[in-house]
Formats: sequence, structure tokens, C-alpha cells
Amino acid sequence: MKAKATFDNEKYIKEQTSEILERATKFNNKLYLEFGGKLLYDFHASRVLPGYDPNIKMRLLQTLKEKADILLCIYAGDIEKKKMRADFGITYDSDALKLIDDLRCWGINVLGVIITRFEDQPSAIQFKNKLERREIRVYTHQYTKGYPTDIDLIVSDEGYGANEYIETDKPLVIVTGPGPGSGKLATCLSQVYHEYKRGIYAGYAKFETFPIWNLPLNHPVNVAYEAATADIRDFNMIDPFHLEAYNINTVNYNRDVEVFPVLKRILKKIMDGDSVYKSPTDMGVNRVGFAITDDESTKEAAKQELIRRYFRYRCEYAMGLTDKGTVQRAELLVKDFNLDIEYRSVVGPAREAAVKAMENDKGNEGIYCGAAISLEDGLIITGNNSPQLHAASSLILHAIKHLAGIPEKIKLLPPNIIESVRNLKTEVLNEKNLSLDLVETLIALSISATSNSAAQLAMETLDKLKGCEAHTTHIPTPGDEAGLRRLGVNLTSDPNFATNDLFIT
Repeated sequence: MKAKATFDNEKYIKEQTSEILERATKFNNKLYLEFGGKLLYDFHASRVLPGYDPNIKMRLLQTLKEKADILLCIYAGDIEKKKMRADFGITYDSDALKLIDDLRCWGINVLGVIITRFEDQPSAIQFKNKLERREIRVYTHQYTKGYPTDIDLIVSDEGYGANEYIETDKPLVIVTGPGPGSGKLATCLSQVYHEYKRGIYAGYAKFETFPIWNLPLNHPVNVAYEAATADIRDFNMIDPFHLEAYNINTVNYNRDVEVFPVLKRILKKIMDGDSVYKSPTDMGVNRVGFAITDDESTKEAAKQELIRRYFRYRCEYAMGLTDKGTVQRAELLVKDFNLDIEYRSVVGPAREAAVKAMENDKGNEGIYCGAAISLEDGLIITGNNSPQLHAASSLILHAIKHLAGIPEKIKLLPPNIIESVRNLKTEVLNEKNLSLDLVETLIALSISATSNSAAQLAMETLDKLKGCEAHTTHIPTPGDEAGLRRLGVNLTSDPNFATNDLFIT
């Protein structure tokens, strides 16, 4: 079932825009704004705040388009390690390229790309060359000398001054990146240092969505942020500096609190003793908490996200992509709310579908995969794998047949089309896997729709799957995961492999 909308996008845009512009006026209209989280496609936010537009930051930027330059940071180590963005299944460097393309589609150009903590890593050099040969300006920043203890060295020509100054024309400079630890803060402070050397009273602020400072520390939305960053061991805490300065409880996270004393000293050194902020919360520009319209429904959505994250980390552990500590951390957060994983309504039916498939196919050996999806009205549809189709393919075909009101006995994919695709895979492409994954199934469905009115009718309901919850009993193949992602389905999976093969296409 799709979650009830609990977020007012228009109110958020209005309040956040006003807050940003007001902050810029405090610094002679030259503000470096660090964008935490994802600039585009923030699906975590849209899951824990139902109704939240995952591209709302871009809509906000469009209102500030004439006043803002964009800088994109990426940590050289993330390029070298090929760190993945889980919700797209692509590496951070690919995500950076995608972000540049997406921004262009919104009519916004990236002024430059900064590769941070650059140490001549081969992959980072290759990435730099690729961008420069496409006429995109690239800057490289080294690790800041003296950081974090030697303030005099940090705020000097050998520290921040060693980085090349990036000329910007607009009063607002948005500094973003594909993930945490991308070097956004260091880039902002380096630029502020250079601006002061040029006699420009520039400032720094942070645009952060999570944690939400004016929600309780243990609010499920804030705890869901901890789950989302379990791999980097972030945790939320009461901002002690804000409490001391104003006697008000606000929520921040450990990295911001830990770095604040250093950041405050750096800013005071740059600004010749001018103390701008009394707490990490003061630095933030975040009105998201004021746009929540239904707190109880939001809490429920965030609890579901805790379970999703737990499933994802278990799968990543099985694939060797994360460590056991990350899984244990996510599990503890789920247990803090006394949640069972089958509190996620699609888990039990998916497992039952796998068992039923095995019982109906006695005597044969194989791995039986089940899948389930909860439609907008709460009805749960199931599917399972077969020699012809993956479980995800079966699931989506069953779901759209139901949505289109097509009787079960009517076939959406005639045997000749399935056989044609199977022959292509085996005879031409030399693949071993005969059954169709979801991407292949959707292509076959589109072919069938040219001569099959039922298939055409079913295809027209695919958009109704966006935002629906689904679960599979096995880790999806790339084609299944990509297909479900493009349909906008929120997927979780048990940490089992659908095949004994080590290489899966």
C-alpha cells in the first residue's frame, strides 16, 4: 500500500527559499551553501516523508536560478574504490556525471567539479580527463594541511590557500556532491578563505534535510537517518552547543557536533575574530520539519524505512559490499521500536509464494523464488519464478493484469514472443539463463502490445505501481532490480541468491 501523503512541498519551498535568502543577506550577499544529502532523486526523503518530492531541492534551486552557481565535489577515494549509490546501482563518479546531465535538463549548469583529497589516484585522474575532454572545468584539492588541530596552518596560504580559487559570479554558491564525505565543507571553507583575501565578506551555511532538528531525538524519521548512514556509523544526538547557548533541545548528528569547535575556530580565524554561529544547528538552513502535515503517518513511514534498510544491508553483506557491524547496527535500530521484519506486509506473502511454488513443483530440483507487491488499495499480489520468467517478472505481470481487470487465463505474453527472446539470449548472446528478467519482460510486453489489446491495456497501468512496496525472497538480478527501480517500486529482498552461479548478468 502506498503511504498517505504527509508533507507540504509548497510550504517547504516557500519557507526554505526565504530562509536561504535571509541568511545570504547576513554575509554581504555571498553565501557558500553546503548541500547535504541528495540534490536530485532523494528517495530516502520521499519514503520517510510521504508526499515529499524527491526533486524538491531542484525546484527550489530553480526559484534561485539567477542568484546561484553550482559546484560539485567528489572524493577521490570514492572514485578509486568505486563506491556505489545504492538506490541507482551506479558508482559515485557515474552519479556525478548523471547529476551534471540532470542539472542541464533543469536548465542549470555546473560551474565546476572539485576532486577532493586528490593524491593522483589513477581512477581519479581518468575521471578528471573524461570531464575536461568534455569541456567541464575540473579542480583538484589536496588534503588540508594542519587539519584539524593547527588552525594557523589551516587558515593560511599553505592550508586553504593552497587550493585553486574558483571564481563565482552569483551571490549564492551551492556546493553539492554525490554522497557524505565528498569534501563539500572543506571546499566551502577554502572558498570563504579566498574571498576574504579578496576583501569579500563571504559566509558559510549548511542545507541539511536530516536529521530534522526540531523533531525529537528518537523520532522514527531521525532514527531512519541513522539507519541510512549505518555504514559510515553516523548517529544522532542533542546539540550540546545549542542547548548551552539557548537552553533549547535540538537534534544534530555526531559529525557536525564533533567538527563544530574546529569549524568555529576556523571561521573566527578567517573572519578576524567574528563569531557567526553558536552551534551546529545555527549553521543549518532547514525548514523541512515545519512542512510535515501528519506526524503519526510520518512515523509509520519511517518505521517501514528502518526495515527496508535492514534488508538492504543484509543483502549487501551477502554480496560482500558491507560489514557485519553495519547489519548489526541496522538490526538494533529495528529492535529499538520492537519491530518484526514481517511488520513489512509484503515479506510474509513473498515467502509463502516461494514455498507454494516448491510444493507445486515436487520432484524437480531448483531454487524457488517468491515475490509480493502491495498495491495502492492494500491488496497484495504475488508471483514466483518459472522456466520462462523471473519472480519479479511474474509479479509485475500479475499486478498489472489485476489493475487492468484482465482475466487470469488471458496471456499477456504469447509463447512465441517468450521463445523468441529466449532464443536470442541463448543462440545469439550466448547466455545460460533462459528465463526473462523484468527489463526483458517489459520489452517483450511492449512488443506484444502492438498486436495484443490486453497487453496494451495492462501496460497503461504500469505507472500505478510507482511508490508501491515489494519484496522478493532472493537478491534480484541486475535486470530485475533496474526494472523495479524504473517503475518506482520500493523493493526489499531476503539475502539469498537465486542461482548457484557466481557471475550473474
